[in-house]
Amino acid sequence: MSKGNPYPLNMDQMLTMAVEKKASDVHIVPMEPPIFRINRDMVKLDYPDLTPDNVKELLVQMVKPHQIENFKKDLELDFSYAIPDVARFRGNAMFQRGTVAVAMRIVPFEIPELDKLGVLPGVRELCSLPRGLVLVTGPTGSGKSTTLAAMIDIINSERELNIVTVEDPIEFLHSHKKSSVKQREVGFDTRTFAEALRHVLRHDPDVILIGEMRDLDSISIALTAAETGHLVFSTLHTQTAPLTINRIVDVFAEHQRDQIRQQLTGSLQAVLSQQLIPNIQGDGRVMAMEYLKANNAVRSMIREGKEHQLYSVMQASSATGMKTMDQSLVELSVAGKISRAEALGKCIDLKEVERLLQRQSFTSV
Repeated sequence: MSKGNPYPLNMDQMLTMAVEKKASDVHIVPMEPPIFRINRDMVKLDYPDLTPDNVKELLVQMVKPHQIENFKKDLELDFSYAIPDVARFRGNAMFQRGTVAVAMRIVPFEIPELDKLGVLPGVRELCSLPRGLVLVTGPTGSGKSTTLAAMIDIINSERELNIVTVEDPIEFLHSHKKSSVKQREVGFDTRTFAEALRHVLRHDPDVILIGEMRDLDSISIALTAAETGHLVFSTLHTQTAPLTINRIVDVFAEHQRDQIRQQLTGSLQAVLSQQLIPNIQGDGRVMAMEYLKANNAVRSMIREGKEHQLYSVMQASSATGMKTMDQSLVELSVAGKISRAEALGKCIDLKEVERLLQRQSFTSV
């Protein structure tokens, strides 16, 4: 698949270097050298520019022939890759301007402890739920998969259950502890995400992890599973809890939405929305987290289509562990963990955050 001279670095060398430099992502694009994302910065390596053939050859080093054929057909490819004793990697290949580009996300072998991620105290309690739907939301690169992996690991360590995951691709590997864990990867263990989800209930699961609720089918299956006595975890690319509810409901036709609201009212347990914010030292990131816990007031608002009022409930329910994203950002800023500029730049309601910061400054005088 390649022509000409091989690139000075092979893929394993490049990825190992990325792990050593504590990068989060590796970008391989023609007419540029390899680029590492370290914290927020895109750092170009001191190596020659990649040719289109170099990029193809580097991709071939990580994937199987049938994946290359699927890539040629679909023009997109999600895959996983591992280097023993170094790390696992989540990859995506795509075409751009007629050439191949590859992005790799670094996934540590070791599943991090939930308490060390910076999540809110009430999150751990969700791992003890008998049933219901728990959603972790946020933009790409906000640590959703890591949070879910840490929660699944707690269940695996403390409860004797049957856990089934459907992922595209598998990121963190779970060994059997007190629980039995079956992990299915799209493209290897099942042909499609939709097929895997349609059959997931036949595996007698207690806990189901759906890598992403990406369409009507996956959302329907997640809601039905949660409603019928299973504990279901999944992710969405939404920024706030109210937007998450809207996104789920809006996927369905208008005549189905009342029924979906009823299902959500009965099954939703919590929505965690998170962002990773550069710390004040500039050498790492800290988590800002919004936490919506389903109580009677929240369920009533979802049933009646009043998602716009959820923020007021969250603001008034801090005693029960709930928190808005803006409250979380303000707390991190006041604690000296992130800058005021970062808090203002990542907030949902600029005026509200300015007001909270001003009040905190006044009370600390």
